[in-house]
Amino acid sequence: MRSISKPLKLLSRLSFHKLHSETSFNSTPKHTTTTNIVTLLCNSFRMKQNWDTLTHKFSSIKLNHSLVEQVLLELKHPTDAKNALSFFHWSSKTHSFQHGLRSYSITIHLLLQAGLITDANALLESLVNKHTKTHTVRAIIDSFINTSESVSGSHLPVFDLLVKAYAKARLTDVAFAVCRCVEECGFCVSLSSFNALLYVAQKGNRFSTVWDVYGYMIGKRIYPNVVTLRIMIDALCKEGLLQRNVDALDQIIGKRNSHSPSVIVNLSLILRMLEKGNVEEEDVDNELVKLVTLLKRLLQKNLIGDSVAYSLIVHVKIRLGNLDSALEIYEEMVRRGFNENSFVHTSFIRVFCGKGRIDKAIELMKEMEAKGLRPYGETFECVIVGCADSGRLKDCSSYFEEMLCAGFVPSCSSFDKMVAKLCENGDVEKANDFLTVLLDKGFLPSDETYSHLIYGYAIKDEVQEVLKIYYEMEYKSMCPGLSVYSSMIKCLCRFGKLEDSEKYLRIMKGRSLVPNVNIYETLIACHVQKGNNDRALQLRNEMASLESQHS
Repeated sequence: MRSISKPLKLLSRLSFHKLHSETSFNSTPKHTTTTNIVTLLCNSFRMKQNWDTLTHKFSSIKLNHSLVEQVLLELKHPTDAKNALSFFHWSSKTHSFQHGLRSYSITIHLLLQAGLITDANALLESLVNKHTKTHTVRAIIDSFINTSESVSGSHLPVFDLLVKAYAKARLTDVAFAVCRCVEECGFCVSLSSFNALLYVAQKGNRFSTVWDVYGYMIGKRIYPNVVTLRIMIDALCKEGLLQRNVDALDQIIGKRNSHSPSVIVNLSLILRMLEKGNVEEEDVDNELVKLVTLLKRLLQKNLIGDSVAYSLIVHVKIRLGNLDSALEIYEEMVRRGFNENSFVHTSFIRVFCGKGRIDKAIELMKEMEAKGLRPYGETFECVIVGCADSGRLKDCSSYFEEMLCAGFVPSCSSFDKMVAKLCENGDVEKANDFLTVLLDKGFLPSDETYSHLIYGYAIKDEVQEVLKIYYEMEYKSMCPGLSVYSSMIKCLCRFGKLEDSEKYLRIMKGRSLVPNVNIYETLIACHVQKGNNDRALQLRNEMASLESQHS
């Protein structure tokens, strides 16, 4: 038996090799059909032949997109997924074939259908690296949709993996474009994919993208989980906005409450959307509807508290100029038993000050105090700036002193507005005294602050005080601007101090500040008065040269 079986096995192997050689591509007739070529290729890859053998065997083959697609689809059974991937790479490496979107899409679908997630991810990353622009997103998604029917009839997790691949490549804008485009095509992206995108955007300090993505999620009824909220809180910390927004919550529901991450994040979202500003007049109503709808949705899902939601709706309506509606909502809020709060009062005070209705703003300020509501820093700042703009400097100073007593320090911009008005009205000493008090509290003035003080002392011809403020700026390594030198030179010229005036002109030029016409005219007039006609002519020529350069 042993002697018979051995020749039979040998005969079997010889028959196999003969059959194999007869089906090799190089030995096939020229009229071999595409179908036969596809079959030969598929069978060769199923037999796990090495690439050298395959390359030699199919050396005269000319690959095209149609042929490649047919081979891939012939290998669409899950057991052939690895063979399809091998063919994909072989055709690219040995035939320098440039795969298009369809062959990428088909191969990725085949791998996902077979559960080969790691291989699918690797191919997706390759696809992502070839298509890094937002405008290519639609073509990629269309390709996945169109090829899915040919492979399995389902989309599996391909869109989620695509978003994550773009996020991993730090192409957050493109990843977000994928999310939007997928939704437009009638599909959706999972929360885990949004979280991956948020995480990468937050790590890269792409805060605008972080909040745009989060707002989009809520708008599409994809609600956050613990992971989402942790990412958003991290973003707030990195932006330096967490404390400010927690303070806003304190103003609405009191410091005794322990604010949940969900409430903090969603309040931050609304404030962020409002702070974008620059809403066109014709778009105000749409923006209002959008924000109020968003707030109601958050309220329905218990992602924000009732008091916070009502207060924010009032705040939104005020900021978008719908004051009458805001008052109606506010009255309804009080009728329903919700407590009045400092946040809403400050919103009304801000808008009244902005409209020049300072009496109404002061009335609300007094009403707050009567109701036991504590004004906070921004409340005082609104009234201080409003009083300054209205020329009510006595009230302005009074509220500034009250603000300091309450333990608040104004922002530099608010203080500068008050200082400017005080100096214009000849009360520079009071402005300087206020600055001294603030400096003791750690306040950091701007060069504009000192510019206003120099102007205030200059119009009162107090030269020594002008120089004292200038030296203080120099001591603090602050760079005086054009307005500072202009005020100083004019003041010195009025006192006939031409040498000092020329000295500061030289310093100014040495710091690459170009004198303006007023400075030149002031110096020229002073030199003419002193009989220095040659210097006056020289300055006039300088001024004319500068004017010709800018004309």
